[in-house]
Parts: sequence; C-alpha cells; structure tokens
Amino acid sequence: MLIQQKKNRKNRWVGLCSKGEIEMKKVNQNRLIQTFQHLVEMDSPSLGERQVGQFLAEQLTALGLSVSEDDAGIQLGGNCGNLYCHWEGSDNGGKEAPLLFSAHLDTVEPSRGKKAVILPDGTIRSAGDTVLGADDFAGVAAILEAVRTIAEKKLPHREIELLFSVAEEIYSGGATHFNYEQLKAKEAYVLDLSGPIGNCAYRAPTIFAFTAEFEGKSAHAGFAPETGANAIAAAAKAIASIRQGRVAESLTVNIGKIEGGTARNIVSDYCLVQGEIRSNPHALSVEQYEKIKNHFTKVAQTFGVNVSFSHQIGCMAYETPKELPVVQRVKHACEACGIPFKLIETFGGSDNNHFVRHGMSGVVLACGMRDCHSTKEQSHVDELTRAARLVVQIMTDVTGDSTREKEAEGRI
Repeated sequence: MLIQQKKNRKNRWVGLCSKGEIEMKKVNQNRLIQTFQHLVEMDSPSLGERQVGQFLAEQLTALGLSVSEDDAGIQLGGNCGNLYCHWEGSDNGGKEAPLLFSAHLDTVEPSRGKKAVILPDGTIRSAGDTVLGADDFAGVAAILEAVRTIAEKKLPHREIELLFSVAEEIYSGGATHFNYEQLKAKEAYVLDLSGPIGNCAYRAPTIFAFTAEFEGKSAHAGFAPETGANAIAAAAKAIASIRQGRVAESLTVNIGKIEGGTARNIVSDYCLVQGEIRSNPHALSVEQYEKIKNHFTKVAQTFGVNVSFSHQIGCMAYETPKELPVVQRVKHACEACGIPFKLIETFGGSDNNHFVRHGMSGVVLACGMRDCHSTKEQSHVDELTRAARLVVQIMTDVTGDSTREKEAEGRI
C-alpha cells in the first residue's frame, strides 16, 4: 500500500514510501537509548575524548566500517584525534554520490560523572549537577544507530563517510585540523542543532574572538596614585562605552572575560579583556572588530595606557542555497518519515562552517538536544528515535541523483 505519493511539481523531491519500507527502516529504540545512556556516562570533555572515541571505533569496526584516527588530538594537546570512517555503498545503492555525516565527541563542563535520567514521560535529563551531554551524544547515538539498522537489515545505502570530531566546543578545534583531501563526499549532514527534529540550519555566522591587553603603569594607590596609569580603569571605560548584545539584526557583541591587577592598593598596570563578535555575513564581524579596536585605542590613550590586540576567527559565516540537493534531500527524508521540515538560520557555529569553507555544501540537523550548555540540558526518547530514523532515511536515499536533478529542474 502506498501511503505517501506526491504528484505536485512543487513537491517533486518526495518519492514513494510504502508501509513495508517504513517498517524496514524502523530503528531499535531500546538499543538507541541504551547507547545514548552509555555515551553520556563516559567522561568526554574537550581534549579528553579518548574513552568515547575508543568505544565508537570498536562499534563501527565491528559493523564493517574502516575507521582511522588523525593527529588532531596531538596538535591540540588532547588525548584523542578525529575519527574518520568509510562505508562502501551497497550493490544497489553504491553508485550514487557519497554523503558525509558528522557529530562531535566532546561535551562542555560541568561534565564529569554525567548520568542520563529517564523520566516517565520519556524526557531525558542529567542528575542536575552536570550537563546531560545530548550536545552532541544525541547526534553520535543517532548516526551509530542508523548504521547499525542499515547493516542489520541489509538496506540499500549510499557510500557513506562519517567524521566524529574532537574539541568542537573549542571553536571547532578538531575540524580545523582535519585533512579534507581524504573526503569524497560533497554533501555534509552535521547532527548538532537544538530544537525539534526536522529543523535544518542552512545559514550560520562568523564567530570572531578577540583579546585586548591594556598595559599601564603601576604605582602605590595611596601614596602616589597620580604617577600610575590604571589599565583596569581604561579597560572599564572602553568596555562601558561600546554597545553589547544584539547590536544589529545579524550582529552580536559580547565581552565575556576581564582580569587584571595584583593587589587592591596598587594601581593596576595590566588588564586583559576577551570578547566575541558574531555576524552573518562575515564582513560585519571584521567591520565591528575594527570599530572596537579603534575605540579601545582612543580610550586607552586618554588614560596614558597602551593597548594591543589579537584575534581568532573561530568559524566563517556561510549560507547554503536552499535549492541544493543537500537541503532538498533532508526535506524529502522528513516527508518520507512524517516529520515536519523547517529551514532555519542559527547563530551558533558548528563543524559545518569548516565543511562549507572547504568546498562542501552542508546543513546542520536537529538531533534531540535542548537547553544545551547548562545543567538543565535535556533530550527525549521520541526525539532521539526520530533523529536516528531520519539519518537512516537520508543514508538509504538511493534514488539516482541525475533523476533528482531533472526533477528539481521540472524536466520530468
């Protein structure tokens, strides 16, 4: 019985999905949740992902995938590198272009001794004293369960590449050091987005981190304050006189750290200020940085203080065209799974920023994480299940790409 058949040209990416096919592509929910719980219980802070990396390598190797680890961990000062996995396509699906699926192995602090507590309504949360780690173990678990389901049921599937990165929470450190020349795929699906399953981020910002170091002159604060040049005072004045928060619709500025001084009775000769700018497009971040830099310099001069600057571009802004196959494939998979599809913009960075920068077309998919980077972080049994099911659907999309392109152009 055909339960889904779209005839409207506007929906031409939606194929036929039989009741039997849906049954075949169901994932093992119990196994998925057990895997998620097991991942959560492993400590995996940024630069300390070895235990999780070893577990994944063993699981994927047992399923027949080739697994290799690069030296990103060594370069970053961590104990585990990025894991790259390759899976040959099946006889009736392997001729289609390969697809890349990615998630990251690290979690933010506090993350030591995490537990996944499952409530009667299916909500999954931490014990309250740590993050849950759904960011990004929800994505890791969904990908692993999808591969297990396809292998176990011998479903036709494309050639698949997997990349599990390290140190993503440190401005995508692992993805920065990955060798992109080894990838064959031109489409990337990154499972690292909060919100309802079916949300698909096609646009993300530049994250521009900067440091300003104010250098003044120390003096005794009681006997000779007039002989000193207070670096903290200069920094405070500079910070107070710039706009922070949402400066414009696609531009945010934040001063996140300030430190300096040696004692309360000494005019401070040093103050460090660290901030971040996010924007889309990229040029807005550069423009805003120059404004802040010039303003800080002028303020510092009025205090007789010098200021020096350094910056790091954590990731570059991108916008993936909505009509590209990487977007339409997700739309098609959501409709086949009965999941509402929604294209969104995000103001968070991810490894996808680096994939796009290296010539790939990519999107970021919601995978079952909410209230991330807090001890209130949570997921849900149903969300994790839908995420894994969606990955299965995309991996097993073996419809000829040339046919899809003609459909998208309205030629058939």
